[in-house]
Formats: sequence, C-alpha cells, structure tokens
Amino acid sequence: MITRRELLAALAAAPMAGACNPRGLETPYKLGRLIVSGSGHEGAFDRIAVDCPFVFYHHRRFWMTYLGFDGIGYQTGLASSNDLADWRSEGAILKRDPASPIARYNIALNWILRENDLGSRGRLRKVGGRYVGVYHAYPGAGFEVGPAVIGLAWSSNLRDWKVDEPCLRASDGAAWEKAGLYKPCLVEDSGTYYLFYNAKNLPTHWREQTGVATSRDLRSWTRYEANPILRNGPAGSPDERFASDPCVLRDGKRWVFFYFGLDSKGVARDLAATGPDPFHAEKCSQVLIDVGPPGSIDSTYAHKPSVITYEGVLYHFYCAVSKVNGKEVRGISVARSKPW
Repeated sequence: MITRRELLAALAAAPMAGACNPRGLETPYKLGRLIVSGSGHEGAFDRIAVDCPFVFYHHRRFWMTYLGFDGIGYQTGLASSNDLADWRSEGAILKRDPASPIARYNIALNWILRENDLGSRGRLRKVGGRYVGVYHAYPGAGFEVGPAVIGLAWSSNLRDWKVDEPCLRASDGAAWEKAGLYKPCLVEDSGTYYLFYNAKNLPTHWREQTGVATSRDLRSWTRYEANPILRNGPAGSPDERFASDPCVLRDGKRWVFFYFGLDSKGVARDLAATGPDPFHAEKCSQVLIDVGPPGSIDSTYAHKPSVITYEGVLYHFYCAVSKVNGKEVRGISVARSKPW
C-alpha cells in the first residue's frame, strides 16, 4: 500500500494540467556588461569574484546584497544604485568570524524579507521592528566546501547584523538534501513564512533540487512532506542536474519560481516555473536568461536570479560567468523586459 508521503511525492512530481505561461516574465534585453565585479584588491572580501545578487528598494534608492569571494570563503557585501545599471560598492556588511563555528569561513546573506509582488520594487518589510534576512554558511575554507546550513539574521540598519543559530541543517533533512543546503529565499504570505532553498544529495557528482520549509513564528520550521518542489528534469533538459537558487514571488494569483538549471553539459541558465501555491510548480519550457556567445560576459553561466520591477519594466539580475585566458571571471549583470 502506498504511504501518504509517497502519494504526496508522486503528486508533486506529476505534471500539472496546462502549461507554464512565461508571459510577463521575459527579460530578453541584456545590459551586456558586469555591474558588480571582483575588486582585485588584496585583502578585500571580494578580491576574486562576486556572486548571488539580491536587489531591493530602500530609502529612495536601489540596493543589492551580494557575495564576495576572497579565496577563503564567501562574505556579504552591499552596493547601491539610482538607475539599476550603474552600481557603487558600499563594502562588506556581514563578514566571517573566526570565533564562530558557523561563520568561521563563510557567511552568505542571500535574502531580506521584502514585498512579494513581482510588479514591485522589492521594498523591505520589518518583523518586530527589525529587518530579517536569511543566510547560508559552509563549514570549510574554499569555494562552497562542506554541507552548508541555513539560518536567520537580524538588523535595524542593514549594516549591522546579528546571526541566529541555524534553523535548517542538512543532517535533519531527507536524502535529496543530505549533503548540504544552498541559497535560501524567505517569503511571508497570509501569516506563514516560506523558506525556499536548494540542496544537494551527494558530496561529489551530486544533483541539486529545491524544497521549502514553513513557519508561523520564524523559530520552528517544518519541511514540506513532498519536497523537493522543483525537481531535476528528464535527460536532455536544461535542469537535468540542478534546479537551484530560488527567487519566489507572487504575480496576482500565481506564484512564480525563478531558478537556474544546470544541464548534463555543465551549462547553467535562468529558468522559471509557475503554480497556484508555494508547493506546486509547473516549469516553463522557455529559457529566461541564456548563456551568451563566446567572448561575452556570460558565455559560461547565466544564473542565480534576483527580480524586481521599476516603472513597469522587469529587471532580472543574475550571476554572469565567463573565461578570459582560461581564468574564470564571475560577476553580476542584469537583463530587462525593455530595450536599454
């Protein structure tokens, strides 16, 4: 006899009626240059590369948290802009702490609670008079070394953050997430908090998929029984290996799941899925942000979405990766729904 858990998993994996409609999600016009890049400065938190943008609107300006990599691990930086195309670095706002078992090598603030609407500028929201963010942190030195954990962080000014103990650990999860957790996304809707995240199943040669946990109080979290909600696609699909880095928003009655896929050839692209609720997603067949031609800033990867709307124009920020003289160049760029 099939168990309730098996039935829920089968329902989540089954195709939904109809097809994902990408209308209103397309951003075909790339800026074509990096807007945030590694500083190259010795000793800087972002000396080698930058990664994972999160864009929002606050105090009449646009802001972006992003990750900087210095060869030891990830730390979190802040940048600001008046026009979403030209950005100024504001330095690091959340740095590693050698005395902390969590943040000894890495501390990656990936999301701050914001407006949910796809058509919004992403204004921040407070909980109990403070901003609440969500981080992930890897236990080892290097690029994404070891099984990362996820937790919350709190701030009254967006520059000084208090880091809570982890609320999700890979060791507490199911087989699909046992080898480590990745980028989180925090959404509140009708009094429930939804924590979306991707995770891997094995330490090496792994696959990544996306799941969700829920809470009513930001303290006690329950993983959805039918996780993962975004699963790897079939052979030959753009998300055959990874369905990762969720950016989840509301568009009227539908939920929109921006994410990136990695195919069997190792190419990463930004994709989307839509659904009637936070637990069921029908994938769109259309690639939203594809890799560029040889010599372009995103010829290797175009992935890790952050999406906002300004003056009726949809902006899709992403991590653009290329190779120059055999060396990886990892930075942040943007595409939008209207020509530049």
